[in-house]
Amino acid sequence: MVTALLSSTLFLFVAQSRPQMYGQIYRMPEGVETRWISFENPTGAKGAGGKVNQGAKGAAYRPVKAGETVVLADLQGSGTLRRMWVTLGTRTPRALRSYVVRMYWDGAERPAVEVPFGDFFGAIHGRALPFESELFANPEGRSFNSFVPMPFRKSARVTFTNESNELLPQLYYEIDATVGEDHPADVLYFHAIWRRERWTELGKDFEILPHITGKGRYIGAHIGIFGHPLNDGWWGEGEVKVFLDGDGEWPTLVGTGTEDYILTAYGQGTYSNRYAGSLIVDDQTRTWAFYRHHLPDPVFFHQEVRVTLQQMGATSKARALLLSKGGVEVQQTALHAAGAIHMLLDEKRSLDDPVLPNGIAMYYRRDDVSAVALFYLDRPENGLPAIAPLEKRLEAIQ
Repeated sequence: MVTALLSSTLFLFVAQSRPQMYGQIYRMPEGVETRWISFENPTGAKGAGGKVNQGAKGAAYRPVKAGETVVLADLQGSGTLRRMWVTLGTRTPRALRSYVVRMYWDGAERPAVEVPFGDFFGAIHGRALPFESELFANPEGRSFNSFVPMPFRKSARVTFTNESNELLPQLYYEIDATVGEDHPADVLYFHAIWRRERWTELGKDFEILPHITGKGRYIGAHIGIFGHPLNDGWWGEGEVKVFLDGDGEWPTLVGTGTEDYILTAYGQGTYSNRYAGSLIVDDQTRTWAFYRHHLPDPVFFHQEVRVTLQQMGATSKARALLLSKGGVEVQQTALHAAGAIHMLLDEKRSLDDPVLPNGIAMYYRRDDVSAVALFYLDRPENGLPAIAPLEKRLEAIQ
């Protein structure tokens, strides 16, 4: 992890493989101290831990009332948040989408991180499932861990808000930090935002990360899909696009399909890997959830960035024609048949052209898409809109 001696290599930390990243564990940084923050030691103060009930585990957790905000950490000076561990007495999908985590760096008025608790920790759609990646883990579906390094220069403040209408009976947590680092100028601030469209606009890409300016690094995303109830075709042909540093209509970085972006191919099942995973694949309810973390493959930006997910699907030619004639909102784009690609948009043709052979039809479609975008930026605030209100977050969450 990043220490005072290694803080200038923050990017390197998250880009290296596991054996390499632990290669400096024998170094002793001068003046850097470790703090564990929990209800047993809310300030992390030296020699102040575990005092309640004469040290006999008197403050392991606390309840959180409906509408209440709890300060999980409020550190002054420089340092780095290293790990967050949380477990909750209520872990239903609606609860995990109702709780909100916010993080503020260096006294900023607006949070750098403002996300639904569950989606941030990988419980996409609020569904807590066992998984492990390089940055997040839920070993048995009952705890929530983040290992994302989060540097700060003047202060760090982390809050948890219960925006549900029910009491959370137990909130356990621990935030591990180091304090006293002297961060050089090239160390960035961690940010995370969540957004959702129900439903996406036909022919328009969903914005995983809306346009922001500054220098930084896009780290990746946790993405959830609810497939349109009238469209039973494959939804995942859309390409991820990254618009960098002056890009206009066309991006510099573009992928080849959604499942390709998360490191698999020809559809996707369930799996959990270090840099990508597919945690929910439910064809019956048409629900999918997956993540991608750009650690060994950095995505840097020097002036500005925007990241989108194309809303495109595929099905048989015959089925695509039935969808169009049945009133489902689709826009035909291409036909893959007999080793050839018929560019319907360029050729100004439709699938009902009798000359066209049978094959796999591509088409723009509408789905319910949500995403947590993870990124580093050269300032504590990102200027993006506040999180959506609770009723918008809870639509279709059971």
